[in-house]
Amino acid sequence: MQESAYFDKYSPINGVWDEMYGEDSQIRDHYRKVIEYISRESADDLNKKEELAKRLFMSQGITFTVYNSGEGIEKIFPFDIIPRIITASEWAFVEKGIKQRLTALNLFLKDIYNNQFIIKDGIVPIDIIYSCPHFLREMHQLQVPYDIYIHISGIDLIRDHDGTFYVLEDNLRTPSGVSYMLENREITKRLFPDLLPQCGVRSVTEYPTILYKNLLALSPRQINNPTIVLLSPGIYNSAYFEHTTLARLMGVELVEGRDLVVHNHKVYMKTTTGLQQVDVIYRRVDDDYLDPLVFNPGSMLGVAGIMGAYRKGNVAIVNAIGNGVADDKAVYTYVPDMIRYYLNEEPILKNVPTLQLGNRDEREYVFKNMNKMVIKKTNGSGGYGMLMGHAATEQEIEDYKIEVLKDPRNFIAQPTISLSAAPCYMQGALQPRRIDLRPYALYGPDGIEIVPGGLTRVALKEGSLVVNSSQGGGSKDTWVLA
Repeated sequence: MQESAYFDKYSPINGVWDEMYGEDSQIRDHYRKVIEYISRESADDLNKKEELAKRLFMSQGITFTVYNSGEGIEKIFPFDIIPRIITASEWAFVEKGIKQRLTALNLFLKDIYNNQFIIKDGIVPIDIIYSCPHFLREMHQLQVPYDIYIHISGIDLIRDHDGTFYVLEDNLRTPSGVSYMLENREITKRLFPDLLPQCGVRSVTEYPTILYKNLLALSPRQINNPTIVLLSPGIYNSAYFEHTTLARLMGVELVEGRDLVVHNHKVYMKTTTGLQQVDVIYRRVDDDYLDPLVFNPGSMLGVAGIMGAYRKGNVAIVNAIGNGVADDKAVYTYVPDMIRYYLNEEPILKNVPTLQLGNRDEREYVFKNMNKMVIKKTNGSGGYGMLMGHAATEQEIEDYKIEVLKDPRNFIAQPTISLSAAPCYMQGALQPRRIDLRPYALYGPDGIEIVPGGLTRVALKEGSLVVNSSQGGGSKDTWVLA
């Protein structure tokens, strides 16, 4: 293989698993074709590809919102042109682990909203469940179609220094980012049209088709053409681009709360020809804002009475309401126990070791070792409200301790995991940057399907471990080889 200036200067980060380079400084086999292809391209060619990608993202309106930057709302989602590559055997392992985990989490949701055997048997403490703000008593004994609560999930995976996969968190409420996975692939097809078939990259484009098929199957009315809608909070939501993309790809109506009305415990959509009954709602509105009669009375985003229609079984809602109790970071620590309890199996994918600050001994240990820890709010997301101990000043650490002591149950701590690195094209050279992976799983009446790929998020700042787009991260296309 011809050597290239891009790779001469590439130096893997010490003590970090590099997706492209093995320990012997040899390029891993599954990256070889991509490296050979890129080696033949001039820096000018690659710069043009990078510029084209930016233009395509801009023309497609592929943006996200940074709420705390103070520099305008919409930003282009940064995209790195070098794909992240996963072998068939690695993917088979990940897929099996996610299916096992979701099966157990779904059984957990069914259990705690019905018989609560896992609490009675002392596997999960009752106070962890009842103190969770996302445990909704309104879901008690409510029968959901096919007993499926988690129709759509995004499971965040990272790799440690030895290449072991860990689950960082489970996103089981309204997981976002799938449109970026789909658009990343479309843009890669434009940039490297010959390379995808040469490498035998598996397709991710079936995602909307599988989702649509699952939504159809949930219709409470046994009719040929049930009405499916995607309920969005509206144009000011950070994921609005995704809502429009998915509605368009599935061929379903994109609606807001004001477009729907409940009459006689049935949900109707307002149309130019009158009211049309709605059978299935793929909602991207959080539980709190879904029904002002039951949850937040000031909400303008939801539909008054929708919870009554749901309870009567006249409409299916995806994902189920009340799922947040299963992705609370304090409950996360018990997922391996759930797998053993419900499935009588050992967990395939490991959890990151996690300490609960509601436990006095664990809190004391964490306070003594703050500089080695990542501390998060149990119900936080998007990287907000997080402390990266190794990068924090003494004053920031002291301030954070005061915040924790106000309500320790709301915080967990994890050791700083190194996160694997992958090559990124930065200023005309290849440089390692830290990454994670969010595969998307769809749970329907026929079982769990995971499109081969997912969203690889990249910490674009040198040395950073934070991959969230809201904190300056970007993404790259994820190739799973056949």
